[in-house]
Amino acid sequence: QFSDTGSRKEHVKITSDSKPGFLERLSETSGGMLMGLVTFLLSFYLLFTNEGRALRTAKSLDEGLSLVIPLDSIHSVSQQNEGRLVHLAGALSTSKPLFDPSYGLSIQAVKLKRHVEMYQWVEYEDSTEYEENGEIKKETKYSYNTEWKSEVVNSRNFDREIGHKNPSAMAVESFTAVSANVQVGSFVLSKGLVDKIDNFKQLSLSNLEDPHADVTRGGDYFYHSENPRRPEVGDLRVSFFYAGLSGDDPHLGSADKVTVIARQRGDQLVPYHTKSGDVLQILYPGDLSVEEVFQKEHESNTMKTWALRAAGWLSMFVGISLMTRIFYTLVDWFPLVRDLVNIGLKAFAVCVATSLSLLTISIGWLFYRPLWALLIGLLSVVPIVVAKSRVPPKKQQ
Repeated sequence: QFSDTGSRKEHVKITSDSKPGFLERLSETSGGMLMGLVTFLLSFYLLFTNEGRALRTAKSLDEGLSLVIPLDSIHSVSQQNEGRLVHLAGALSTSKPLFDPSYGLSIQAVKLKRHVEMYQWVEYEDSTEYEENGEIKKETKYSYNTEWKSEVVNSRNFDREIGHKNPSAMAVESFTAVSANVQVGSFVLSKGLVDKIDNFKQLSLSNLEDPHADVTRGGDYFYHSENPRRPEVGDLRVSFFYAGLSGDDPHLGSADKVTVIARQRGDQLVPYHTKSGDVLQILYPGDLSVEEVFQKEHESNTMKTWALRAAGWLSMFVGISLMTRIFYTLVDWFPLVRDLVNIGLKAFAVCVATSLSLLTISIGWLFYRPLWALLIGLLSVVPIVVAKSRVPPKKQQ
């Protein structure tokens, strides 16, 4: 394995601006309020549609579990299962191996990925702001290091391009080859199922020779470099990855097994449309039972639902914070008052965002599970009641 020997360079740049006046800060706050309003409204859409999606997906999975038929054999196509949701598991197979003639490489797999990296300058930026003599000063430290990157780094955007210039393109491009025909037994997988085969593993190049005179193999990389141990900016290294081994290989082992749930159409496995309006075409690596597959799908749906709920709540919190920022700006001349107002605004944003998020979720459930919707709706009042109970009695009056 060749080592990377990048040299790091640094320089510091200081810029100064006059301290913004009250009207300028107020103008900036007004722009932030508009962005906050947009973010606030989008959070309602995200939360509401997420609940409908989650419930629809759960209902579709329950429907699929009640209808799915395990196949007795994957090597024969039964007309009795035409149009029905079926479950099968078996080894992947493809009709032809995938090639990369530029490097003399071939493999019997569903996907073959060529991954190209170029040795380039990369800029890092670390900024600190401080006030001095009535001005806002910004001290920025720029550092440059040479690294392997899979995307072209545009050095024109660097603070100092001289001495850190990168090539504008790569001489060799990355690409992914996909087998045109992928089967499990006698059944052909749809494009959607093939797309789910993405558990890429790096391909060992130890059994290959150097493909060209200007290419050197080192470890699991092909290097386009005069001296791979001391690469220069613009040098390339190429690695390969595969997914879905579809034939027995003396170095890689047996073909990968997958479990599929989809609709049978002739000898093809295609998407199944449920009554709830969802689509079922499921593929997992390994040999799984029907119950195991649907349990994994329910767990995936739950994780996605909570992730989007958290994103919706965060969007609402940010939106409320931006819309109420004007109160902070009005008192920012008084440090003590400013800090108290800042804490109060954050607490207000947390309480309101939590209550409105719960209320939106309950409305989303209203069409599917009314009782749960009512309980969540009542729960949405709790943050406001708790916040109000902490206010001193005199202030309440």
